[in-house]
Formats: sequence, C-alpha cells, structure tokens
Amino acid sequence: MAKYKRYDYSQSVLIPVSLQEQLVPGTLEFAIHTLVESRMDMSVFDANYQNDETGRSAYDPKILLKVVLLVYVFKRFWTGRA
Repeated sequence: MAKYKRYDYSQSVLIPVSLQEQLVPGTLEFAIHTLVESRMDMSVFDANYQNDETGRSAYDPKILLKVVLLVYVFKRFWTGRA
C-alpha cells in the first residue's frame, strides 16, 4: 500500500483561510476537484509507490493531477489558443 502525505482541505493555512470554503460550486476549481476526488480511479498509481514500510511519504497523485489540470486549463485560457 502506498504511503502519501496527509492533506486536509478543512485545515487553515498560515493566513486563516479555509481551503474547503474556497471551492465554490459552479467554478472550474470545484469541477476539477469533484472530478478527481469522486469520479476518477486513482488506484493505478498505488502500485508505482514502494514506500509503504520504509521511505518518505509521497505527494498524493490527486493533488498533483488537480494542479496539472488547472494549469493546463488556465494556460489555454490565458494564451487564447483553442
């Protein structure tokens, strides 16, 4: 079983902002979050991590995929390329 770094959207960061409250329904960010969290099977990544007994925790692929999707969409929007 892969060992990932723990993350919690309800935790506060250095500035008292709740990340969960930033995900507003109807926004692109909310859509990507919902897609990755509930509609995609991310278990294919577990076999690639051999850190269950030893080694440092890895970043959860869900977080990394959300970042990649957001950057891709925003870059396409900013550059005006279709």
